[in-house]
Amino acid sequence: MKIVAKKKLWKYLFWLGPFFLVAGLTAGLVSSTWGPISLAFLITGLVIIGLWAFVQSQESQWWGRRSTQAGTNALVATIALLVILGLINFLGTRYHYRADFTETQLFTLAPQSRELVDKLTQPVKVWIFDKSQNPQDRDLLDNYRRQNSKFQYEYVDPDARPGLARQFGYQDKDNGEIYLEYQGKRQLVQAVSDRDRLSEIRLTNRLQQITTANAAKVYFLQGHGEHQLAAAQDSISQAVQELTDKNFTTAPLNLTEQPKVPDDATAVVVAGPKRGLFDSEVKALQDYLNRGGNLMLMIDLGTEPKLDNLLKDWGVRVDNRLAVDLSKRNSEIGPAVSIVTDYGQHPITKDFANGISFYQLARPIEVTPVPGIESTPLLRTKPYPDSWAESDLKSEKLEFNADKDLKGPLTLGVALKKKISAPSPTQTQPSPTPSPLPSPTTQGKATPSPSPSPIPTGQAKPTPTPSPTALPSPTTANQASPSPTISPSPANSAPPTDKQPETTATESRLVVFGNSEFAKDGLFQQQLNGDVFLNSVTWLSQQEDKQPLSIRPKEAKNRRLNINAAQASVLALSSLLLLPLFGLVGAAVMWWRRR
Repeated sequence: MKIVAKKKLWKYLFWLGPFFLVAGLTAGLVSSTWGPISLAFLITGLVIIGLWAFVQSQESQWWGRRSTQAGTNALVATIALLVILGLINFLGTRYHYRADFTETQLFTLAPQSRELVDKLTQPVKVWIFDKSQNPQDRDLLDNYRRQNSKFQYEYVDPDARPGLARQFGYQDKDNGEIYLEYQGKRQLVQAVSDRDRLSEIRLTNRLQQITTANAAKVYFLQGHGEHQLAAAQDSISQAVQELTDKNFTTAPLNLTEQPKVPDDATAVVVAGPKRGLFDSEVKALQDYLNRGGNLMLMIDLGTEPKLDNLLKDWGVRVDNRLAVDLSKRNSEIGPAVSIVTDYGQHPITKDFANGISFYQLARPIEVTPVPGIESTPLLRTKPYPDSWAESDLKSEKLEFNADKDLKGPLTLGVALKKKISAPSPTQTQPSPTPSPLPSPTTQGKATPSPSPSPIPTGQAKPTPTPSPTALPSPTTANQASPSPTISPSPANSAPPTDKQPETTATESRLVVFGNSEFAKDGLFQQQLNGDVFLNSVTWLSQQEDKQPLSIRPKEAKNRRLNINAAQASVLALSSLLLLPLFGLVGAAVMWWRRR
C-alpha cells in the first residue's frame, strides 16, 4: 500500500513540474522582463521534473522500454514546439515588421511622414469624432504611433461626449471629423465618411503646420512670362498649394513696381521666365543674395532671361543645347524628355535613391568652381551614349557631333551656397555727408558686391525714411535693425551692447534648374517631380530643421472597376452560380472516370 501511495504522490508531483515551467515562461514573455518570480517558477518546474525522472529511473528500468522512449520523444517535441512559439511571439512583439507590396506603398508611411513624427519632442494627439472605428484609419494611425510614442490618438463618440465635441467645434452629425491637438492648439484635419477616409497626405500636412512655429514666405517673380500661380494652362498652382499646405506663405513679386526684394522674403522663385529681366531687376536679385537671400532659378530651353551676370558670380552657366535621352527606358516617351535616376549627395535629394523624375526640353548646367561657394549637382543624366547635349535643334535625326555637342552625363540641376558677411547696424547707418544719388536698384543694398568697385554702392540715399533693414532670415538672427523707429524682436536681433560685433556670418543659397516644366500642373504630381521642387524650396528657406526634406506621401491610385447594372449581374451570377457549377461538373466527371 505504501508503494502504491508513493507512486501516486510522485505522479501528482510530476504535473506540478510542467505547470511551474509553463507559468514561468508565460510570466517572462508577457512582461518582457525575466524577474525573480518567473525565474523561480522556471527553476522549480525544472527541478521537479528532474527529480521525478531520477526517482522513476531508480525504481524501474522504464528508460529502456519502447513506450517510455516514445513518450519522452513526444514530450520533448511538445516542449520544443511551445518554446519555438513563445520565441516567435516574443520576437514579433519586440521587432515589428510589415511587408507592403502595393504599388504606391499605400500601407506604409512615406519617408516624410516618418521623419516628421520622429522629430516630435512634444506630445501630439489626434481626436477622431466618429461613432464607428474604421479599421483602415486605425491602421494608419497605428503606423504613426509606432514611429514615436509622443503621437497618440483617441476615438470619441460625439453622442456619448457632446461637451468635448463642442469644445473642438464638431457639428457634422452625418460625418466624422478628425482634429489635431498640439500645445493647446487645435486644428481640423479633415471630415471622414464611408467613402472619404483619413488621408496620410492631409494628416502629415496638418501635423507639419501645427508643429511649425512660423510660416516662411516665398515670393514668385512675375512679369516676364513666368508660370502663373493660380490654376490655368501651364500654371504651377499645385506646387503653390503644396507649399501652402506645408505652412509656407506664397505671394507674387513684381520688381518693376518696387526697387528691392521685400525684407520678409525667405526665398524667391523665378519659374520659367520667357522674357528678359530688366537690369534693375537683376540687380535687385543680386542685392537680395548678397544680404543673405535665397533664390531658385528655373530656366527653360530657348529663353534668355538675362541672368548671366548673376549666375556668373556663382560660377554657373546655363547651356543653350538640348539634353537628349536615348536610353532604353526612354524609348516610349521620346528623346526630348530626360529621365533622371541619379541624384547628388545633398539634403534635397538624400532620400531619392533610384527614384524617377523627368524633365521635358531641359538644358544642361555647367558649374565652374568659385572660391567661397560650395556647389552640389542635384540631377544627372545617363552617361554617353545614352545622353548628350544636342546643339542642332532643327534636325529630325539625332546624331552626336563631337565638335558641337556635349557628352553626358549632364547636370540638369545644381544647389549652391556661400557664407557672406552682413554689415552690423552701425555700418548701415546713413553717412552724415551726403553722397551721390545711387540708382534705384542699389537702394537698400546691405553688403558690398562680390566684385569691388571704387563707387560706394552700399550707401543708401539720405532721406527722412528709415534705412533698410537686413533680411530677416533664420541665419541673420543676431543682426539688429538699423531703423530707429522699429524695435527688433528678441528672436531676430541681439540686444544692443557697447561691444557688439561688427559683422554676423550668414549664408546665401541658390538652386538652378535647366527646366521649369517638371513643376507644372499635371507633371508636378508625377513620380518625384514635386519632391524635387518642394525639397528645393524648403532647403532654400533654411527650414530643413523644422520641415523634413524627404519624399512626401502619395495619393492612392483609383483602382475601382466601373461597371453598369447588367455587367454587375453577369459578374454576380458567374461567381455565385457558374463557377461552383463548373467545379461540381468537373468533380463528377473525374469520379465517373475513376469508377
